[in-house]
Amino acid sequence: MEDQEVIKEFLIESSENLSRLDQELVELERNPCEPELLAGVFRTFHTIKGTCGFLGFGRLERVAHQAESILCRLRAFELELTPELISLILRAVDAMRVHLAAIEATAKEAETSDDELCGALRAATEAGKPAAARPIADLETAPPRGQNGVADSAIRVDVHLLDKLMNLVGELVLTRNQILQFTSSQEGAALISSSQRLNLITSELQESVMKTRMQPIGVVWNKMPRLVRDVAMACGKRIALDMDGAGTELDKTIIEAIKDPITHIVRNCCDHGIEKPQLRKTRGKPIEGRLSLRAFHEGGQVIIEIADDGGGVDIAAVKAKAIAAGLLRAAQAESLSERDALNLLFEPGLSTARMVTSVSGRGVGMDVVRTNIERIGGAVEVASQSGTGTTIRLKIPLTLAIIPGLVVALGERRSAPRPTRAGRESGTMHFIIPQVNLIELVRLEGDTARHSIERIRDTAVYRLRGNLLPIVYLHAVLGSEGQREDSEVVNIAVLQAGDRQFGLVVDGIRDTQEIVVKPLGKHLKGLTCYAGATIMGDGRVALILDVLGIAQRCGEVVNGSRDREQSGQAEQSDQAIPGKQAFLLFRSGRFERLAVPLSTVSRLEEFPQTQLERAGGRLAVQYRGRILPLIPLAQILDPGSADTASQKDPVQAVVFQSGERTLGLVIDGLADIVDDTASMTQASGRRGLLGSAVIDQRFTDLLDLETVLKVGWDDWINGTPVSSNAGLGSLVAAIDPATRINELAKENA
Repeated sequence: MEDQEVIKEFLIESSENLSRLDQELVELERNPCEPELLAGVFRTFHTIKGTCGFLGFGRLERVAHQAESILCRLRAFELELTPELISLILRAVDAMRVHLAAIEATAKEAETSDDELCGALRAATEAGKPAAARPIADLETAPPRGQNGVADSAIRVDVHLLDKLMNLVGELVLTRNQILQFTSSQEGAALISSSQRLNLITSELQESVMKTRMQPIGVVWNKMPRLVRDVAMACGKRIALDMDGAGTELDKTIIEAIKDPITHIVRNCCDHGIEKPQLRKTRGKPIEGRLSLRAFHEGGQVIIEIADDGGGVDIAAVKAKAIAAGLLRAAQAESLSERDALNLLFEPGLSTARMVTSVSGRGVGMDVVRTNIERIGGAVEVASQSGTGTTIRLKIPLTLAIIPGLVVALGERRSAPRPTRAGRESGTMHFIIPQVNLIELVRLEGDTARHSIERIRDTAVYRLRGNLLPIVYLHAVLGSEGQREDSEVVNIAVLQAGDRQFGLVVDGIRDTQEIVVKPLGKHLKGLTCYAGATIMGDGRVALILDVLGIAQRCGEVVNGSRDREQSGQAEQSDQAIPGKQAFLLFRSGRFERLAVPLSTVSRLEEFPQTQLERAGGRLAVQYRGRILPLIPLAQILDPGSADTASQKDPVQAVVFQSGERTLGLVIDGLADIVDDTASMTQASGRRGLLGSAVIDQRFTDLLDLETVLKVGWDDWINGTPVSSNAGLGSLVAAIDPATRINELAKENA
């Protein structure tokens, strides 16, 4: 038993050393004159060789010894480090991996013969080409490495023990939820205090245990330098690899799930993306291509970007391949947007390679990449610019064990539900929507609920801020009872499934809570609408909805063609009341009723004060991978007034998109969204206002959005004001086409 523990420790340590050797040898090839790096590689081989001799693994010791001999001559500058020599040493690393795998499986070394490899290593050692004349340094004393603090302060824990611990914490979270639900209806101060203390301790314990399962993404990236080097040599290319954010951590289960997708994407970038040296030279690029891997946290997720500086994706070629493969018709290809064309790369059987090689070309892989990423609740996006390069962006959840989710109800009666003795709602089923798939919630009531959901070509749609949103009814998907389509109240959860959005209609919406994900039994694996199950606070089981599975099951509804969207837009223009449109009403400073066309609004957001950042007196927040400037609207409309809106918690902002710019106007509060006409009744000479109009039977100030955004942007960047009449005509035309723009501009002047 003692020997088994020693061998297990040897296998773990040696595997880690070999993974590090892959990266260090590739780096050594680029920097052959780095003595510390060369000494580190030598010490690794020396350590493995010494341990092998102690444990009696002669074959593994023989390979390590021959590789160590080459490194010994390299350290003495008796050999010249060449790519061929590095390749030979990497072959030795691979042979050592074979023996380690055999020892782990059978407790014995592999039966393969290493004679040819050892002979090549010996020949290279004895007949190597001398290096150019240079002074010989004392490498043993040239910058010594410090002690590895991590190794000294950390211990290895079996992953099965961590899994068991995580399961126990999950059960504790479930129990915590049940106690909190019970005590919410009690009046005992001691009981409530104890439950709150339990809640705090459980949350801290949960966070700590989850951290023990986290691993840096570097464990995946360690293999990339070797992979890039091998693929580049096979394709006759020169490629440099940059890696940033290797310390970004993910749950171990997520790490395992993304290994193969990232590997495939990197191979594709090297093979398809980056051009050969001669072609790059004719295009005025450096002959060495660049591939970058970047990982960072954003919005509770990990973002992984894989970018190359190659020739980009040939959109025309992609469309032609898709037509040839029967994925779409020629007429559809002409009207296909660039984004939709790029998404064709993820279709099974589609490849842009001119010939099949050992690296790629069979059209198998990118579809599996998207499927595997979406299966863990992630998403894949691709962007490309001809002649510049391609970027593939993966959005990955931090963990799958305990996730935030929205509780929704099905089968809820119109009258008040009848509670049972345990506090449950009779006749109501609860389901969980993972928060990572949820974009927003929409509630329609009264006439709006009865008439806002339309049908275009037998598909239910809702016009959300001017765009068609396909509608799916949860009760119809699951084949159960639910509210009628002409209900007085409609609750829509707007969901993201890959690159598509759709609205899921549910009978009721509860609250968000952290849920413990329990896998479904083997006999339920075929149910594509469910991703797992959890236990609610009242002890009942609730199924977790698989948003991607629902989207795939509803196929034509969610992935509706562009023709249906264009048809819907045509119907919208035919049925619209002239001059009538949706307006967003809000408050800012002493202006109690301001309005902008809802179609100009990108999003409505609330930001906690803890997320706000200030630099040089300017207010901003990290938002969807970019910096979002926050501009207090009151100070633009009424210079010198106090900024109270940005002091609130949370801060309310209306987000606008203008070209590549995204800006947020900080307001005091939202008032309403109304559909009405807006005839200008009085022009305004105030900067940032077009004038006043009657909207929803009340006087309302119309915001000169173009001027406000330009003033706000200039002030945020350098404090330079602009004319109050800038951009007046274009926005007035958007608000009321019947207004005589020239006359109004003359009045304002």
